[in-house]
Amino acid sequence: MSEETLRLAVIIGSSREGRTGPAVARWFVEEAESCAMFELDVLDLADVDLPMTLTQAPGGESAALLASVAERLDRADAFVVITPEYNHSFTAPLKNLIDWHRTQWYAKPAGFVSYGGLSGGLRAVEQLRQVFAELHATTIRDTVSFHNVWQHVGEDGSLRAPDAAVPAKIMLEKLHWWAAALRDARVRRPYAA
Repeated sequence: MSEETLRLAVIIGSSREGRTGPAVARWFVEEAESCAMFELDVLDLADVDLPMTLTQAPGGESAALLASVAERLDRADAFVVITPEYNHSFTAPLKNLIDWHRTQWYAKPAGFVSYGGLSGGLRAVEQLRQVFAELHATTIRDTVSFHNVWQHVGEDGSLRAPDAAVPAKIMLEKLHWWAAALRDARVRRPYAA
């Protein structure tokens, strides 16, 4: 990896059994790899069982997991959150991940790939924008959204979305610009919230 390589953490924001998130994530990772702008790190919340209470520090395995996740988020120059919409919002495991970490999001850009029924997950994205603003993160206006996503997932579990390749590339280009600009700014002048 060169000094100029930017790191992108791709966060799969669903952990339910039978979820569509992994199919959407596989599609997005292929698109991101074809653009070759970032080194990718996929963080699947189904593999991250953080405590649901913030009142006491976790111990043992939970503490090690929390430290590992924090390190991965720290290393990231940018984030893409792959989110479904549950009850007009985003998931509890995603909110829990965000809340367990604070400084990891500071002065970094976040993009969104959403999916769902008629709204395509866009209501979840709008709420995530408010949360990330509170964490001093910059959200990318351009998103990728899959309306009625189940119609695009084949029997083999892969997402077929040729029309979404262009919006994904546009979002990645914007995310790359912001990631580079904010990384340079953080190096020159460390960010303090």
